[in-house]
Amino acid sequence: MLAAEWLGSLLTLLPWGLLADRIGERRVLAVGLALCGCFLVAAGRADSFGALFVLLFLAGAAGASVNAASGRAVMGWFGAQERGFALGIRQTAIPVGGVFGALALPALSVEGAFAALGGFCLVGALLGALLVREAPAAPHLGEAEAAWTLRDRRLWRLCGASGLYLTAQIAVMSFVVLYLHDERGLSKQEAAAVLAGVQLGAGVLRIAAGRWSDVLRSRVVPLRRIGLAVTAALALATVLLDGPLEVLVPTFVVAGALSMAWNGLSFTAAAELAGRARSGAAIGFQQSTLSAFGVAIPIAFAAVAETSWHLAYALATLGPLVGWALLRPLRDR
Repeated sequence: MLAAEWLGSLLTLLPWGLLADRIGERRVLAVGLALCGCFLVAAGRADSFGALFVLLFLAGAAGASVNAASGRAVMGWFGAQERGFALGIRQTAIPVGGVFGALALPALSVEGAFAALGGFCLVGALLGALLVREAPAAPHLGEAEAAWTLRDRRLWRLCGASGLYLTAQIAVMSFVVLYLHDERGLSKQEAAAVLAGVQLGAGVLRIAAGRWSDVLRSRVVPLRRIGLAVTAALALATVLLDGPLEVLVPTFVVAGALSMAWNGLSFTAAAELAGRARSGAAIGFQQSTLSAFGVAIPIAFAAVAETSWHLAYALATLGPLVGWALLRPLRDR
């Protein structure tokens, strides 16, 4: 079930990005979010696993529109020296929503929770239609930008590394509540509060990382350093899995926040590789790669965790470490 939304977005992220490049961000964002909201409301009334899976798949497919559309809008309105900070703020919308979800949704019925999620998407679609404006037309493409295609090896390397970073993020964001509730005896509300703490930390770190990249004039250098920090923090949490909750919980909060801090940097780097005119396609491809990893990682992690939580989290620490090594050829660009 956790893979349903990722699978839906996997199939539509690149088409949404190409469409945003062709018709602009506002219409793509408004239509996609409106459809997502409708599918989520319907998901709350699903009466079988199959129906719920299909509706979450469709919600993911429609909601994927917001990734390329909002990222492309930032590319159009902000220059290179402030773009990391701006996209960091954009990416912070995700943990902000996560804080609300972690605190509010456990108190609602299943139908009420999905209705709340769908309602927010519909409000977002309306606001997007009313407030988003297309940036002024881009100047004539330079030779390098005009020649850019999705075959760019730098983009593939960046996307592969980002997908590996996602291993740690999913290990914490999708499974820490389950582990703390089932294995350590925390109530649903207590475990969800831990997740809310992770989201708060992630929001701060995403903005800080974006600003850091603007100051350094590099997206890859901070991206690699965050990868090492994620590896170290999640490795420590793995060692402490059976330790006192007073130590384990803060460690998970730090590891989870760090595991989400890199997304805006990867997002920005992909867009800048392509240039503004092709940024929708580049973002769509980058997000498609993350969705492909997002389909596989929860299934693989759950299969290993059924045997050993320690082994599952230990394996998850390897993802950002391998991603750090994969990004090395890009570090000076």
